[in-house]
Amino acid sequence: MNFDITKVNIEALILKHGLQVIYAILALIVGWFLANFINRIIKKALNKSVQDLALANFISSLINVALKVFLFIIVASILGINTTSFAAVVGAAGLAISLALQGSLSNFAGGVLIILLKPYRIGEFIEAKGMSGTVKSIQIFYTLLNTTDNKLVIIPNGELSNSPITNYSREPIRRVDITIGISYGDDIKTAKDIMSESANAHSLVLKEGIAPSNPTVIVTSLGDSSVNIAVRSWAKTEDYWAVHNDLIEELKYKMDEANIEIPFPQRTVWMKNDN
Repeated sequence: MNFDITKVNIEALILKHGLQVIYAILALIVGWFLANFINRIIKKALNKSVQDLALANFISSLINVALKVFLFIIVASILGINTTSFAAVVGAAGLAISLALQGSLSNFAGGVLIILLKPYRIGEFIEAKGMSGTVKSIQIFYTLLNTTDNKLVIIPNGELSNSPITNYSREPIRRVDITIGISYGDDIKTAKDIMSESANAHSLVLKEGIAPSNPTVIVTSLGDSSVNIAVRSWAKTEDYWAVHNDLIEELKYKMDEANIEIPFPQRTVWMKNDN
């Protein structure tokens, strides 16, 4: 008789808690789907209403995390876990995790600072931590860059918020500096005239009024084997590399036509014959 009572109790216990587990699993599956669905709707609405794409993605990520945490609390209550005690446990666990994951919290704080201060935006070309590329995404913990050869670089936000960042895209115009060395035996004035004419004739080089100044040519230094002359001109940021590369190629051709030598490193070897 005792065996039968025990068997009945076990079956009732399995039936009771088995149903709770099934309900919890169903709630988790349905809730996860709904959370993702709601997050997609919110993300679309933010992309339309918020001009800053990085801010929209950041808010969307926070909402997604909040929805998932809320879902797990609901699942815990279905399983019969006291949510008040559960909240206390979560709080204690959160404190322990926060101490263990100080780096992640630093990255989160860095992400908030980046969103608020906007040292760079999505689509801008930056250089930081020895890496350079176009900002693809600003996430909660990381910033994603696409390099010029299409590699994906992931940099923690905490490091970016505490290190120098060079933003090449923020200003509308940039100065294009090109330095060429000529032989000591060549005429400096002729070389300067060639460089000035080439820069002023380029269609993408900006003139004074739009730019701070017209192209200027100056002697920058006297090197070991060359007189170094720099031409400094201004161009729109998006035209920087076009102007830079065009001028280098054109100046090489024109220096050759004028018989102006561009020295290259040379070494003289003296052979001594004792015989």
